[in-house]
Amino acid sequence: MDDDEPISRYLSMLRSERGYQVNTLTAYRLDLDKLLSFLRKEGRKDPASLSRQDVPALLSFLQHQALSSASVARCLAAWRGFYRFLLSEGDIQENPFLNLTSPKATLRLPKTLHLEQVERLLEAPGKAFRSGRRQPDASRDDAMLEVLYATGLRATELLTLELNSVNLAVGFLRASGKGAKQRVVPLGETAVMKVRAYLERGRPALLKTRVSNRLFVTRSGRGMTRQGFWKLIGRYARAAGISRRISPHMLRHSFATHLLEGGADLRVVQTLLGHADIATTQIYTRVERQRLKKLHKQHHPRG
Repeated sequence: MDDDEPISRYLSMLRSERGYQVNTLTAYRLDLDKLLSFLRKEGRKDPASLSRQDVPALLSFLQHQALSSASVARCLAAWRGFYRFLLSEGDIQENPFLNLTSPKATLRLPKTLHLEQVERLLEAPGKAFRSGRRQPDASRDDAMLEVLYATGLRATELLTLELNSVNLAVGFLRASGKGAKQRVVPLGETAVMKVRAYLERGRPALLKTRVSNRLFVTRSGRGMTRQGFWKLIGRYARAAGISRRISPHMLRHSFATHLLEGGADLRVVQTLLGHADIATTQIYTRVERQRLKKLHKQHHPRG
């Protein structure tokens, strides 16, 4: 069996049957490539040749790559799923990773922005627009950043929004999340206003005579890439006087944290974020507890 053929079949199944998106599939491919590297080091090619007896050597192979416990746990999860697939396809008789315990990942709290930093960031595209610099782009960027913080979308969800995904009349959008799961998220008045302004002036100026079903487009008439969006956020962060390196996901984390700080119910935040498991959302309650502890230490006479 060709070493890459079963992996290609597995990734194809994840895409067609489970609706996994390109970024997720790329991560799975990278984890499975580590497995192939180990097999090649052992003078083998066929993933079906891996046995339970090989697992200790495989884990040692990972440790020598200086991976974090979280990365090792992610690799093991990807490999377990892959070998479950091979088992269901009749390619192997036993899953070598069955009942194997994953290392406990170190808990890392999400990085967030202070509300004042978010406000400065969201104001930056509007200042560029009013100054006359990059007007159509600034109108689009103004709407994109506002929508990102107003809804807590993932970057990919924002960049792949289509025109018919947004209903400005009722102030909601429909997001397609992980596993092609869809959810409806409210926009808020400011986001509605900025998207409407972009649709009336910015988008037609960017598209000219071209046609696109994407909501947010570039001057080439196509959707923006993730790399392009990272650069965009970095540029506006610098313009807003934010020295730390920020990412689109930090606005998602800030959205969730600020909602909880404002008294929102955890289940509501879970629904808005599109988390399948509330345990994923509970990480934000730790962020809130850390903030309260810091405030107590700063302001209480016996803190």
